[in-house]
Amino acid sequence: MVMFNVTRKETAPIDGQKPGTSGLRKKVKVFTRPNYLHNFVQSTFNALSAEKVRGATLVVSGDGRYYSKDAIQIITKMAAANGVRRVWIGQNGLLSTPAVSAVIRERVGSDGSKATGAFILTASHNPGGPSEDFGIKYNMDNGGPAPEGITDKIYENTKTIKEYSIAEDLPDVDISAVGVTSFGGPEGQFDVEVFDSASDYVKLMKSIFDFELIRKLLSSPKFTFCYDALHGVAGAYAKRIFVEELGAQESSLLNCTPKEDFGGGHPDPNLTYAKELVARMGLSKSNTQDEPPEFGAAADGDADRNMILGKRFFVTPSDSVAIIAANAVESIPYFSAGLKGVARSMPTSAALDVVAKNLNLKFFEVPTGWKFFGNLMDAGLCSICGEESFGTGSDHIREKDGIWAVLAWLSILAHKNKENLDGGKLVTVEDIVRKHWATYGRHYYTRYDYENVDAGAAKELMANLVKMQSSLPEVNDIVKGIRSDVSKVVNADEFEYKDPVDGSISKHQGIRYLFEDGSRLVFRLSGTGSEGATIRLYIEQYEKDPSKIGRDSQEALAPLVEVALKLSKMEQFTGRSAPTVIT
Repeated sequence: MVMFNVTRKETAPIDGQKPGTSGLRKKVKVFTRPNYLHNFVQSTFNALSAEKVRGATLVVSGDGRYYSKDAIQIITKMAAANGVRRVWIGQNGLLSTPAVSAVIRERVGSDGSKATGAFILTASHNPGGPSEDFGIKYNMDNGGPAPEGITDKIYENTKTIKEYSIAEDLPDVDISAVGVTSFGGPEGQFDVEVFDSASDYVKLMKSIFDFELIRKLLSSPKFTFCYDALHGVAGAYAKRIFVEELGAQESSLLNCTPKEDFGGGHPDPNLTYAKELVARMGLSKSNTQDEPPEFGAAADGDADRNMILGKRFFVTPSDSVAIIAANAVESIPYFSAGLKGVARSMPTSAALDVVAKNLNLKFFEVPTGWKFFGNLMDAGLCSICGEESFGTGSDHIREKDGIWAVLAWLSILAHKNKENLDGGKLVTVEDIVRKHWATYGRHYYTRYDYENVDAGAAKELMANLVKMQSSLPEVNDIVKGIRSDVSKVVNADEFEYKDPVDGSISKHQGIRYLFEDGSRLVFRLSGTGSEGATIRLYIEQYEKDPSKIGRDSQEALAPLVEVALKLSKMEQFTGRSAPTVIT
């Protein structure tokens, strides 16, 4: 057995190590500065209680982006020096964020060990490569992101850190080969186990869904399918699940080889960045000669987000979670006993609210950040949840789960088409969505993202929106001056949330303008980028009239869009005449 020693290295605080709701995200060039990663990892160990570190089992893996392999070796050596008993690593350092959550919650080692937490190496849907983004976040023993109490402690520790512990003489571990490597240190044995990235996750999915029913759908000549991993970590699961388990053709997989730079693309599953899938599904501006598949889906870098498409048809994430909730009990075995409740993030459209009201379900509106859903799930209050930023999930884990969402949709399609695969007309994605609108009404919805805006200008814009809320008559005068056909504003506030489980209060969670007819404008500053500020503008119009639910979305929303841009003085503050991305 190779022995190692522990070295305590002097260091000093480094500015800008405050983790957001999605962890710490910066450019690779920042993470590779001397001691930058080391300081954050040691600050995390110092923020955890002793039993979560000494003698504990930790997962260390991520989406495979550039710098991940180096970071895994550094964190492993620091874990050994801090008294961790064993580290589990997905083969080649690959584990999707939902798979990490599943491994923490479900995996039992050969010696009976269970993981108490994980370092997840991802910057989610942001680009990867030497000049692009890297990220790290810590997940707790429930499989969910560290709560604010822990992330605040981590940040405080980064401001006072004086030394970190590392086993510098611990050899690098071969993370390409499955197996256990044992070392000896001052506190005894330290094991590093490299395990198959997909097995635990696939086992969990098979316990939730009727794979046999989905297999019948995917093997039917009437049903065609396409899945795009955008060269993210979802590729490590796609072949195993869709081809080997469910019988799809391998040719139905696009960009399913994980790459450190995501093939030079932007691994964000939306209509702007998933260009190849969008074209294949018949939704690009250039007409394709081939008949599009019946169903298409895409994942982001760490596979926790999803985009759902039908043939020449886009399903908004807000509609997607509402439709999954409305059909879950009859279509997905895991939910056959009923739903405990449902929840959405505040900026997400109110489509889920209407389903909850109709089905008499508990309903929660929470700030953006998956940890708020996790609290509700741990308390047994929520089964299905989602957010407009292409995140959907359930209480099977404590992260959003892109492949789960795809399997949920395939389950609904398989259930609706049980009698149609041999003969009869196929019920399509578009059919399901339009029937849902006819039943519950339609929430026309769009999001405008203004990325890398000057941070000072973004804050001024938001401050002005808050200031205007003090006089709704003045706001309504401005609105009527812009568009006389827009309803009046009846309420305006900054969203604040009191957690029903732990009583914690989250303030300044987004600026809302609520209209008499149920329309909404929401403005948020997002912390998911690594440079500048991102302003997100959400525009929603509710329509119950069945004769008006088939309109083009941008046409239906045009009056509200005009009001939003002029009321906020978007171009005046940001210098931008158009958003970076529209979804």
